[in-house]
Amino acid sequence: MDRTTQLTALRPGTSTPRAVDVYDPAAPANALHRRAAAVLADNWTGLSTVPSRKLYPHQWSWDSAFIAIGLRHLSPLRAQTELETLLGAQWGDGRIPHIVFNPAVPLDAYFPSPDFWRSSTAGRAAGAPRTTQTSGIVQPPVHALAAWLVHESDPGLSRARGFLPRVYPRLAAWHRYLLHRRDLGGAGLASVVHPWEQGMDNSPTWDAPLARITPAPARSFRRADLDHGAAEDRPTDLDYGRYVRLATDYRDRGYADGEGDFAVEDPAFNALLIASEHALARIAEELGALGAARHARAERLTATLVERLWDPAEGMFFCRDVTTDAVVPERSVSGLLPLLLPGLSRDIATTLVRTLHGLRFGLGDTTRLAPSYDLTGEAFDPHRYWRGPAWFNTNWLLERGLRLHGELGRADALRAELLDTAGASGFAEYVDPYTGEACGALGFSWTAALTLDLLHQQQGEDLHVRLSDQGGDRA
Repeated sequence: MDRTTQLTALRPGTSTPRAVDVYDPAAPANALHRRAAAVLADNWTGLSTVPSRKLYPHQWSWDSAFIAIGLRHLSPLRAQTELETLLGAQWGDGRIPHIVFNPAVPLDAYFPSPDFWRSSTAGRAAGAPRTTQTSGIVQPPVHALAAWLVHESDPGLSRARGFLPRVYPRLAAWHRYLLHRRDLGGAGLASVVHPWEQGMDNSPTWDAPLARITPAPARSFRRADLDHGAAEDRPTDLDYGRYVRLATDYRDRGYADGEGDFAVEDPAFNALLIASEHALARIAEELGALGAARHARAERLTATLVERLWDPAEGMFFCRDVTTDAVVPERSVSGLLPLLLPGLSRDIATTLVRTLHGLRFGLGDTTRLAPSYDLTGEAFDPHRYWRGPAWFNTNWLLERGLRLHGELGRADALRAELLDTAGASGFAEYVDPYTGEACGALGFSWTAALTLDLLHQQQGEDLHVRLSDQGGDRA
């Protein structure tokens, strides 16, 4: 095998790049790999990776899961550390907070800041850490999936460090929290109690449930995000006021679940929980325990997801407003992400693929990457946060789902667009789905990390083809 290519990686335990030999037959991919690795090196803080130095200067929950998935190709040790740092801030009730604050960052660099959340005092009854400041809400549970993929990247290192035995109890507690304390609809699915928890903060999906919320007065908070992003690309002041009101009320209730005015069962949040439940089963099996019960639970949750949120006439999943027990009739990319689940019927998977490539999302036809919201919807905006732009993490999940369900040609085409757009946009936070124009922050960590994952996936396939052509049987 030709091993002349030098790719930049991260020296374990430091922010110093090092060169690693990795086979890659395409020279442009070499440069893309080096650039992506440099983004992760620049955003490394010593124990974790910030999404963006200026706009998001702390550790974010689902960002770190996606970042670890990419970091595993550069330094499995750094990937393990990324997840261990996040899990070290877990609350006693099992929740993994959506932000772990860096005490060295000034309070006015990001809002809501630690003094807003008051986690160590307001969250005391829920078991918030006493010495680490965090937010009180959560984000999508990608963490067990990330932990399993990180383990697979270097099983020897993982076993030597006891990585899985240390993270498994924390991940199991996290899933218990979601499946019990967050089963606010009583049917078995987890509910989000704030739009920020689902990750797609400003999606039109939230407009109707949020309309019930009286916004906090504009003078009661100062938005730091507008210091780094154009106002026309960010949530409106009215929406932000409602976000602040929800978070304030949740804090003032001691972060107790089930008492607020906002609770929504979201298909993407639950699909990621199910995928991570399958991963948790594999971790259990690696540790010598039985994983069958967890696989069975994941299959039951998949059936419940279909029963509660699937609309065969519309060809996608929808959110359910738990407060009114009504389906929210907004078509967002969240309704396509259950494609990543292995337990979907062939009919549902085929229908989701058709919807993804149809008029409303236009993938491969009118759009380069899948938009975050229905192209034909009244609220569609190709640049405004989660109301139309394409995001790299959701498209990475869709690529994974297409490949899982045998749509290899479509998966390859999406992977190629993701790699091209990531490089051309400067690893943007999100992009215009039609043109790939960069929006939001540049040098965004999960964009760089998932680029690395796709590059290594492609390199593995190319290597397999080369060896097959040469009559080899080992990759």
